[in-house]
Amino acid sequence: MKNRVHGNAFTLIELLLVMVILVVLAAIVVPKFAGRSEQAKKTATITEISSFKTALELFEGDNSQYPSTEQGLQALGSNVGNWQNWHGPYIENPPLNDPWGHPYIYRFPGTHGTSYDLLSVGADGQEGTADDLVGWAPNK
Repeated sequence: MKNRVHGNAFTLIELLLVMVILVVLAAIVVPKFAGRSEQAKKTATITEISSFKTALELFEGDNSQYPSTEQGLQALGSNVGNWQNWHGPYIENPPLNDPWGHPYIYRFPGTHGTSYDLLSVGADGQEGTADDLVGWAPNK
């Protein structure tokens, strides 16, 4: 009689099968989470633009005009133009860059039938492309 000792180890086939299952799951799950990150940045940008718009309206109400292009969005956080009726800060530490790290663009007077232009150039960093998020039209 031979005594065989059967180990409780996995076979190579079983290990390969588990690896294949993990790779398939990763291929399904990772892209879904990657898209969520981009959507979160877009939502944050839309929210920040909305906050800027509210602060700009408050600024204009106090000062009877919007900050100049040169003063920019910084005028919402500190009185960079030495405005006599400035009652800010209208936004504490205004974020000057969007979630992709590109500076928000602010221009006064506006060129889109609005008092001012306010936009994020989006992920591609190029103004005038489809991923721009703007303050003068609904963003989708």
